[in-house]
Amino acid sequence: QVQLVESGGGLVQAGGSLRLSCVGSSGRLFGLSEMGWYRQAPGKQRELVASITPLGNTKYGDFVQGRFIITREDAKYTVRLQMNNLKPEDSAAYYCNLRYSELQNYWGQGTQVTVSP
Repeated sequence: QVQLVESGGGLVQAGGSLRLSCVGSSGRLFGLSEMGWYRQAPGKQRELVASITPLGNTKYGDFVQGRFIITREDAKYTVRLQMNNLKPEDSAAYYCNLRYSELQNYWGQGTQVTVSP
């Protein structure tokens, strides 16, 4: 079992920045897994924000529009999401995800991001 502990969410005004962090409880799978950040707002389905492979290949949701950067530091079992120029529509619960295989797929508890006008 892998535990993912998230931090960095909070309240911010539009145009501001936040940095989310996700720290895994074990590095056994971390360096071999694709890491991702997903978000879910009320009334909407969970959607991909950003992902990063063990080789550093990244993917972002269309709404990111160059505003966010995902990074990983496997030696610290950590993945981060730097979010800049936040918009009210970015308000959501953000979840860290570790995917090693179809059967080994883990989620964090979620951290709330609220962006005020």
